[in-house]
Amino acid sequence: MPHMQPLPADHTPALAEDFAVFEQILGFVPNSLLTMQRRPKMVQGFAELTKGVMDPNGEVDLGFKRLLAHFSSRAAGCQYCEAHSLVAAKIHGISQAKLDAIWDFQSSALYTPAERVALEYALAAGSVPNAVDAELMQRMRQHWSDDQIVEILGVISLYGFLNRWNDSMATELEDSPIQMGERVLSSGGWTGGKHRE
Repeated sequence: MPHMQPLPADHTPALAEDFAVFEQILGFVPNSLLTMQRRPKMVQGFAELTKGVMDPNGEVDLGFKRLLAHFSSRAAGCQYCEAHSLVAAKIHGISQAKLDAIWDFQSSALYTPAERVALEYALAAGSVPNAVDAELMQRMRQHWSDDQIVEILGVISLYGFLNRWNDSMATELEDSPIQMGERVLSSGGWTGGKHRE
């Protein structure tokens, strides 16, 4: 059970454009933002940051950014964001086969060496304490430019906020993330945890 109930999407009409950003990303307005709308400026600021981090004119693929979000959320232990990020990854062009192979990203032919090291980086950067070291940065630079690494870390940092928010609120999972979690993540121990109680 969530620690705070989300408000209806039409509760704050001034947030319609901000909520539309997340409808494009996920296909729905997440309960996290429906709860956050108690402070509309927070939603507006978060929407602006999300647009900057998930800029379609960036150099890192939008679907892959959602996989980075998944791995940083996995490191943080936020089962809400783990499932949400995979829903968004599929919407933004990641194949279901690649999602189904997510537990085997290190060995699956569906993942490139560049993707593997970036996903390792997301796990390390999403961990507490942070596990990014000089050796990992050197491996990152073999595949990614400094500009791309900034984009990658932007995603990880954005989801750091969401991980803290959703785990602290015990935000309730919506139907499509539950379905994705059950299909892709349950074999690795994902249950939805506090987000389904």
